[in-house]
Amino acid sequence: MKALCWHGKGDVRVDNVPDPTILDPKDIIIQVTASGICGSDLHLYDGLMPTMEAGDIIGHEPMGIVVEVGSEVKKFRKGDRVVVPFVIACGCCFFCQKQLYSACDTTNPGADLAKVAKVAMGHAPAGLFGYSGLLGRYPGGQAEYLRVPHADVGPIKIESGLSDEQVVFLSDIFPTGYMAAENAGIEPGDTVAIWGCGPVGQFAIQCAWMFGAGRVIAIDRVPERLEMARTHGRAEILNFEEDEIHDRLIEMTGGRGPDRCIDAVGAEAHGTGSLDAVIDRAKQAINLSMDRPHVLRQAIMACRKAGTLSVPGVYIGLLDKIPFGALVNKGLTVKTGQTHVQRYLQPLLEKIERGEIDPSFVITHRIALEDAPDAYEKFRTKSDGCIKVVIKPGLPPERNLLAEQAVHEEPQLVAAPAGA
Repeated sequence: MKALCWHGKGDVRVDNVPDPTILDPKDIIIQVTASGICGSDLHLYDGLMPTMEAGDIIGHEPMGIVVEVGSEVKKFRKGDRVVVPFVIACGCCFFCQKQLYSACDTTNPGADLAKVAKVAMGHAPAGLFGYSGLLGRYPGGQAEYLRVPHADVGPIKIESGLSDEQVVFLSDIFPTGYMAAENAGIEPGDTVAIWGCGPVGQFAIQCAWMFGAGRVIAIDRVPERLEMARTHGRAEILNFEEDEIHDRLIEMTGGRGPDRCIDAVGAEAHGTGSLDAVIDRAKQAINLSMDRPHVLRQAIMACRKAGTLSVPGVYIGLLDKIPFGALVNKGLTVKTGQTHVQRYLQPLLEKIERGEIDPSFVITHRIALEDAPDAYEKFRTKSDGCIKVVIKPGLPPERNLLAEQAVHEEPQLVAAPAGA
């Protein structure tokens, strides 16, 4: 099959690789019909994850058609249409029983790199699709086919006529935005400030309203992303290249600061003007640090006393110059974590089915698998108005579907890969 593989910093290629096979009776194999490129994929593309290997298949936002079913799978059969969460969870361990799926104890196996994860993080988190040796080295979903372990615990079946584009983001960014808003502890009427208007930020904006926010303030510098936040998200917007963000937030909230702050940026935050931001970039450039925590610092300082800071943005290693004294003395609550996707699949699917939200609004580019390397560069540089890319392996190469409307057709089942 064809798959998008990591070969080094700034180097992803469509390779011919072996077809996936059933390795455990709880597995299924899917034919991928749609797969997103995620902002956290850029951390791989930019060489920030130290445990990638040349040839690793990347991608963790897939959906598709079931083409092979393990002997112990009870929920699915061939031909079912499913969305696959990026988190791989067993459903049986201490954490899964508490619905803390991204903390699963069994899906990041006890290999050498899992031991490294324990050293780096204290404990190894759950395995993730397409995201380095630290997280299980599971082949990812930017490919024609994907093996899905623990199938009865992960995917959700799509039985309605909703298009792929309406449901594919249940795999990651819609639940991630929802959990970010939930973790923020939003109370009716709260002012919520959200740093980052990429795809996760856009869904955090939408979900902040679902939790009863009175105001949402969105912060970015990319005109297209700010405009999406303003029009689709009904947010007040700030451009950090034009505004002093801390001062403006304090001014906009009558001196108090936002009640809830969401860092939807993570490890590669941009900063303008501040010495800390300049030092962050310099240290990352010479491999002395994997993270640029400018937004995290800014959110801590801006958040009102006794407020809440929610961090869905991905951080990788050790962070410098975090104003922990401000965090403690202001009495802030901080909630973080990879998303417990399985917990949210059914209720969020129901929101889509009821017409409360159409997640496809965030898509700007629809591409063939063969065009993914170019799309990664567009996504990284935020050129060509690129906010969210969906890979459709069935499309012909070099077909630009930027302005095309979502296609509401049932995907066609093709033959299973050889050996599946």
